[in-house]
Amino acid sequence: MNIFKKIGASNAFMLFLCALIIVVAEYLFLTGDQIHAIFIGLWAPTLLAVVIFIKQITNGR
Repeated sequence: MNIFKKIGASNAFMLFLCALIIVVAEYLFLTGDQIHAIFIGLWAPTLLAVVIFIKQITNGR
């Protein structure tokens, strides 16, 4: 569990959440609901971008 100490619990949770979003989007796409799958699939990069932005603000950049 050394990897969780390096990246932190909140970052690990965000990565897990993004992976879950991608899995749900793929499921929706493969079941025929392409429009909702694309909409939900765009949440993952948006969430990662917000996390990166917040980290840059807290690091003083």
